[in-house]
Amino acid sequence: MSGSSPGMRVAHLTSVHRRYDTRIFFKECRSLAARGFSVSLVVADGSGDEMRDGVTIVSVGAPKGRARRMLHTTRQVARRALEMDAELYHIHDPELLPVALWLKQRGRRVIFDAHEDLPEQVRGKSYIPRRLRPLVAGTAGLLVKNACRRLDGVVAATPYIRDQFVAMGVRCIDADNFPMLGELDLTDRPSAKRQQVCYIGSIAAVRGVRDAVRAMSLVQPGTRLALAGQLAGSDVETAVQREAGWARVDALGFLDRRQIREVLGHSIAGLVTLHPNGNFLNALPVKMFEYMAAGIPVIASDFPLWRRIVEEAECGLLVDPLDPAAIAAAIDRLVGDPEMARRMGENGRRAVLERYNWGVEEQKLFAFYDAILSREAA
Repeated sequence: MSGSSPGMRVAHLTSVHRRYDTRIFFKECRSLAARGFSVSLVVADGSGDEMRDGVTIVSVGAPKGRARRMLHTTRQVARRALEMDAELYHIHDPELLPVALWLKQRGRRVIFDAHEDLPEQVRGKSYIPRRLRPLVAGTAGLLVKNACRRLDGVVAATPYIRDQFVAMGVRCIDADNFPMLGELDLTDRPSAKRQQVCYIGSIAAVRGVRDAVRAMSLVQPGTRLALAGQLAGSDVETAVQREAGWARVDALGFLDRRQIREVLGHSIAGLVTLHPNGNFLNALPVKMFEYMAAGIPVIASDFPLWRRIVEEAECGLLVDPLDPAAIAAAIDRLVGDPEMARRMGENGRRAVLERYNWGVEEQKLFAFYDAILSREAA
């Protein structure tokens, strides 16, 4: 086999993510389908099978509970995957690594998509007793390392994760979670700004939601926070609703991509004030680049990597994410100076058009697929 060709069968497998996950479906699967691959996506959501945008989506049913998902659902995903007889399998969950190794034993080409730095992610899991997290994190890291050495390669979501796998001797590229050009571009619509800032994404304490809500009690009168996303548990919801700043929050819940575009169009700035834990310090937060793509300035945690991005692009303000007063001051500064906010927003959009976009990243994914598919099966 010499290189990839139109019609080659590739299967993406997940038992955890939604069928319309932005990275898996909207970016990777659709890009591959548009390039001529025959793309299937196996999910576990119980919403049936469908064909969308050239991608065949197959559901193995919705699991009931984490334990059943990791046992019964994993076996179902493995069975459906083998039935597809794909020429390349693209695995998206650490819990599916046994399936990946099982497929490799049957002579299949298999790659793993490292969405997160798994050991750091495990250290942040609240359902794991704190005293056990270092042991569980270390064990998880070792298992992933040993498994991925036996696969055909790894696609990492950030350069930091890529470098970790490369240091292990694993063939790896990074395909970063940058926005798709045009999806959130607001230049085709008249300005409809409100006196509001926004936060879009998973809403949890470690992601700075409580500090952002506290900041709203300190900002100038009239400014509101549009909070879009799912609250991570009733304890988080109860805690933030007790804050004085909650009276200035519009909790919008989970939004689709069209609704997110509307929120961004009405907002003066976007918050990405995640806490300084290990998994965030070296991350490339999708929401920051989506704010930039929409042409609004960012108010971001002052982490070294993020500082370099924001300062080079001159696209926002940096704050201590644990200091509500600093967050409030940044909000007031941008709300009070529309011209500065407009200029920073345009700078961010320009940086996305030139560098931080999925069009650049998909070319790396295509080249990786071509290189793996051109090799003889082990």
